[in-house]
Amino acid sequence: MPTLTTRGPVRATERALAPDLARGLMLLLIVLSNTTFFLWAADYGGPGQYPAAATPIDSAVQFVQLLVLDMRVYPLFAFLFGYGMTQLFRRQIEAGTSERHAVVLLRRRSRWLLAFGFAHAALLLATDVLGAYGVISLVIGALLLRRSDRTLLTWSAIGAALLALLLISGIAFAFAPADPAAIGPTPANATGAADENYLVAGISRLATWLVLTGLTTFGITAPVAMLLGTWAARRRILEEPHRHLPLLRRTAIIGITTCWLGSLPAALSQVGALPEVNEAALWAMQWPTGLAGGLGYVALFGLLANRTSRRAKPSRAIVAVSAVGKRSLSCYLTHSVIMAPVLAAWGLGLGAHLTNATMACFATGLWLITVAGAYWFERRDRRGPAEHVLRRLMYRT
Repeated sequence: MPTLTTRGPVRATERALAPDLARGLMLLLIVLSNTTFFLWAADYGGPGQYPAAATPIDSAVQFVQLLVLDMRVYPLFAFLFGYGMTQLFRRQIEAGTSERHAVVLLRRRSRWLLAFGFAHAALLLATDVLGAYGVISLVIGALLLRRSDRTLLTWSAIGAALLALLLISGIAFAFAPADPAAIGPTPANATGAADENYLVAGISRLATWLVLTGLTTFGITAPVAMLLGTWAARRRILEEPHRHLPLLRRTAIIGITTCWLGSLPAALSQVGALPEVNEAALWAMQWPTGLAGGLGYVALFGLLANRTSRRAKPSRAIVAVSAVGKRSLSCYLTHSVIMAPVLAAWGLGLGAHLTNATMACFATGLWLITVAGAYWFERRDRRGPAEHVLRRLMYRT
């Protein structure tokens, strides 16, 4: 069988600071979000992701996480995923690979990511997103990757319009009475973190993963973010941020402001600063503004990378966080390898003794462990183990 590519993985000299720095910081936000699902012994006392606050510090942490993180991190992930997918495609074309063979390579990558996501959910984490992004990238790669910029922006605009309608409906029904029967299981039960039997927990994880994968795939936000990431990569916006500073500044200001305004009612409701609010309406306000937040965070990280790149030599902290971005798949999976057995009821059960505030400290410490590990790999010029495996499966070498 003839080879499908004329070149292998990206070389170290071809990497740009901004995408790697964004991925490294993104993983801190992701682990902060994921660890909240392991508060399996807490008293939730109603709908929502967060349990009743034990202390004022817990209330403050819940407020900040609802304002900054919830439904905001995964659009950022999707944007960077689309950006990286387009970078890979462009490098193959520039090296002389035909478009058809480059698409075959991307499809192979997407299928393996779907397999990684299934295994990740079955073994450790119900809230895995690798599977959903594998599915979305299969569709985008087949239908839209080689289409014009106008087509990408048209479909993105259609998705944004649908999200705007969802936002308007959320605002309109925010104070409508909620249906108590609509309250489902607590997040810890739904994700298997509260099950003492590992096999039973695995069934719960897979069931939740299938639902979340479907919601992410068809939920508009992630596909639109991935399309916009594809468009941005064609213009090398993160690789050459100095050429796009006005766009990055506008996107950061408008995106983050819209994001925080959309999540502010949910954050205020969580800490009891609002009267009874319809939870479904709050969700309808958070979901669409999450796209704006993801884009705003990407732009903010691009501006940070531009300022850093003007220095003669990046600081050790910047190099270490960027090293996490270069090994984002390995670090993402390492988070689960550590936190699931340590926190879940089927493991050591530490999640039963933590609150939102102490769990945030645990998550930050876990991220710092991966920063130290990635920096160790960077100093020795080694890829992350998961990246090494994925590249061997992609390139069959």
